[in-house]
Amino acid sequence: MTTTTAPAAGAVEHRQPSPVRRPSLARLTVVELRKLVDTRAGRWLLITIGLIAAVVATLQLIYAEDADQTFANFFVPSLLPVGVLLPVLGILSITSEWSQRTALSTYALVPRRERVVAAKLIAVMLTALASVLASLIVAAAGTALASATGGAGTWHFEASLIFNAVILQVTSVLMGAAFGLLLLNPPLAIVGYLLLPTIWGVLGEMVRPLHGPAGWLDTSKTMEPLFSSDTITGEQWGRMVVSLLAWMVLPLAAGLLRTLRREVS
Repeated sequence: MTTTTAPAAGAVEHRQPSPVRRPSLARLTVVELRKLVDTRAGRWLLITIGLIAAVVATLQLIYAEDADQTFANFFVPSLLPVGVLLPVLGILSITSEWSQRTALSTYALVPRRERVVAAKLIAVMLTALASVLASLIVAAAGTALASATGGAGTWHFEASLIFNAVILQVTSVLMGAAFGLLLLNPPLAIVGYLLLPTIWGVLGEMVRPLHGPAGWLDTSKTMEPLFSSDTITGEQWGRMVVSLLAWMVLPLAAGLLRTLRREVS
């Protein structure tokens, strides 16, 4: 005689837990882009960037000579004030985890901190590219209005103008992000970004032995050929690269090392 034993009531079959898939870099970037819009400071900074580009074009329509109302003349002036605000956006994005005390939860969900930093850098670079697109749209609208109201309305421009604009805005936002990554404190990083290059530029003009190094390390001088010269020479490109190594690459590297080693409390 054989007997069978029925499984005990309520017995639960144990299953192997499925492995947790880490979020992709693209998904992390989307999250960081959303953070730029979700925070009040980031949202208003983005709105201000768009408004400034529109105000600059409006002032040119009102006060600029008819012959100067061209696409290039609408486009280039809108880049400069926007380029001042973009680094602040980069600083706020990089330092948000520490200033808003979300670093513990963020790095618990994504233990590899370099992936979070990479997503933040990609997000601010995409924002810089979007700002160039916004300047192009504003310049196109200004040129069309100028043509309709008796201005020159000339659409001709060099293709290198857009390439140079991308370089200017992307490097500007990355310089701000570098200071944010190095200092991890929004007010300190903003003051440091605005103050240190300015002090160096003043010293480079006042102290004679610094005239030579200032020509290679003062970004206000090395980036100037992007819009003041028809063709940029090899030496000018070299000066630009050296200055960006000093003010962007080195702070980024040092800041990344500090972020990876900083204790989260």
